[in-house]
Amino acid sequence: MKVPFRKMHGLGNDFVVLDARATPLRLGEDAVRFIGDRHKGVGFDQLVTLEAAPDADLFIRFHNSDGSEAGACGNGTRCAASLVLAETGRSHIAIRTIAGQLAADLLPDGSVRVDMGPPRLGWRDVPLAREMDTLHVPLSAEGVSDAACCSMGNPHATFFVEDLDALDIPAIGPGLENDPLLPERGNIGFAQILSRSQMRLVVWERGAGLTLACGSGACAAVVSARRRGLVDARCAVTVPGGGDLVIEQREDGHVLMSGPVATSFTGELDL
Repeated sequence: MKVPFRKMHGLGNDFVVLDARATPLRLGEDAVRFIGDRHKGVGFDQLVTLEAAPDADLFIRFHNSDGSEAGACGNGTRCAASLVLAETGRSHIAIRTIAGQLAADLLPDGSVRVDMGPPRLGWRDVPLAREMDTLHVPLSAEGVSDAACCSMGNPHATFFVEDLDALDIPAIGPGLENDPLLPERGNIGFAQILSRSQMRLVVWERGAGLTLACGSGACAAVVSARRRGLVDARCAVTVPGGGDLVIEQREDGHVLMSGPVATSFTGELDL
C-alpha cells in the first residue's frame, strides 16, 4: 500500500502529513515509529493525519515519534490548515481534534493563525497527580524549579529561567517529562523573558524530545507568563528553529498563535 505524504515544518517543528479524508488510514504504533525514524523512515516531531469531519472542515489526528497519540499540536495544526486553506481558496476554516474544535485563518502576509482556545488551568485539567496551585508546581531539576502548569489540549509545565543557554535540557528534560506529578507525562518548557513582549523558549516535548519549536508550548509559556505578570497579552516567542511565533491572548481567554509554515518535500510511503 503506497500512500503520498508531505513533509512540512513550522519554524523547524517538522511533520509528516498524510491525507486520509477520502480513504481512511489507521496506523499502529510500530508503523508510526518507523515513519518517524530519522534514519530508516522519513522522520518527524509529529505525524499529522487529515481526516473527514461531519461538523467541521477537517479533523486532524496527531501522533508523536514514539507512537503515542497527542491531543494537540499547534504548529502541526497550522501546517494542516495551510493545505486546506490553499485548496479551498478560503481564508477561514474550522478544525476538530480530539482536544476540541479550533479555528484557523490565513493572514494577509501568508502566515497562518490558529485559535487554540482558552487554556485549562485547574490541577485536574493539566492533569496533575494531586491538588495544588498550578501557577507554582514543585517540579524541579538541576538549574530549574517552580513550574507553572496548564493544558493547551495537552499538559504543559513551564519554567522561567535567567539564562536558557546555561541549562542542559537534554539531560533534565526526560526526568521532568516523566515526573510523578505529571501522570500523563508533560511537555516541559524553558522560557527566558526578554521584555514585556518577547521571550525565548525551548521545549522538551512529551513523546518527541527536544524540538526546534512547539506551538502549544509557546501558547502555554505566554499564558503562564501572563499569570505571573511577566508579559503582555501579545508576545513574540523566539524558538530554536529560527524566527518567532506570535502569541496573543484575547480578553475572552482564547489563545491565538500565528507564524509561517513551509513544505520541505513530498513523497510516497510504501506501507
